[in-house]
Amino acid sequence: MEFKLSATDGVARCGVLQFADTQVETPVFMPVGTAATVKAMTPEMLESVGATIVLANTFHLMLRPGAELIRQHGGLHKFMAWPHPIITDSGGFQVFSLAKLREISEQGVSFRSPVDGAMVFLDAERSIEIQHALGADIIMCFDECTAYPADYQTARASMELSLRWAQRCKIAHNAHPSALFGIVQGSTYNDLRHQSALKLIEIGFDGYAVGGLAVGETNTERNRVLDSLSTVLPKNKPRYLMGIGQPSDLVEAVGYGIDMFDCVVPTRNARSGFLYTRNGLLRLRHARYRDDLNPIDAACRCYTCRNFSRAYLRHLDSCNEILGSILNTVHNLYYFQELMKNIRKAIQSGQFSRFAQGFHRLQQELR
Repeated sequence: MEFKLSATDGVARCGVLQFADTQVETPVFMPVGTAATVKAMTPEMLESVGATIVLANTFHLMLRPGAELIRQHGGLHKFMAWPHPIITDSGGFQVFSLAKLREISEQGVSFRSPVDGAMVFLDAERSIEIQHALGADIIMCFDECTAYPADYQTARASMELSLRWAQRCKIAHNAHPSALFGIVQGSTYNDLRHQSALKLIEIGFDGYAVGGLAVGETNTERNRVLDSLSTVLPKNKPRYLMGIGQPSDLVEAVGYGIDMFDCVVPTRNARSGFLYTRNGLLRLRHARYRDDLNPIDAACRCYTCRNFSRAYLRHLDSCNEILGSILNTVHNLYYFQELMKNIRKAIQSGQFSRFAQGFHRLQQELR
């Protein structure tokens, strides 16, 4: 993978992730395919909404069906019939979410599998080995996601542990052709974030992620971290903010120089009847939509909005029909891809600040 900047507008950036036979324009939102599938979507549907790269989950795939079976298929691309780039996370966040079921040491993490209760050990080398077997185009260092809130000493110890694991990941990765990203930790402490970033840069990675956010901190705290890192992270490497997915958060983070995003927000909300529109969030289960013959958003050109009414979608949702989840997910992912496309256009035309101000003003008016 190579990364090339194509335009800047202030701190906001447009670029291209160039792979062997395809490319991904940034800023980019990556739909989450936890278990080698984006819920309620076929690969063709994903292409139809404009997705160019998806994320799969190392932790879940190592437990079920197992990395070896996926290797036998020739990797994730063939296993899930997705011909475009794939990024895998390292499993660190999922281990973090296990809380009381895990035990962290210098070597790695022991935990009970949420699938069958068996004891499992995961460390830096094993995480890289599994991601190599999965065959993703971009893989992540194994890290400890620091809980929030964390006092300074706890955050520092956690960050330093992640750095030692990152060094081990780099050695284990060796000359493998997939891109390896380091993950900046340090909770909400700017100096710790700087130390983490500078050490990761010294080790040398193909890209740099910002982890340990979206775990309870305020938007102000998150933005302060991103603002601080915008002058530290290399300008010639992609920057990935992990787990952030509300539209207003994406627009804000692009303004701090972030290039890549992933989150379950659009797909999870779709299955619960929460639909994104240019006029805010539409709550499909509200009684007012029972007889509404309008599409979700009259300005939207997704398959769902071109063919179905709010009343029909509400009917599917109330009957718990699978098609409802499918059509809602098509719409939400299309909305997110169009948002990123409009962000890229605004940066390329030097109008990002105006775009962001207009977007946030509308969001405030809709509340």
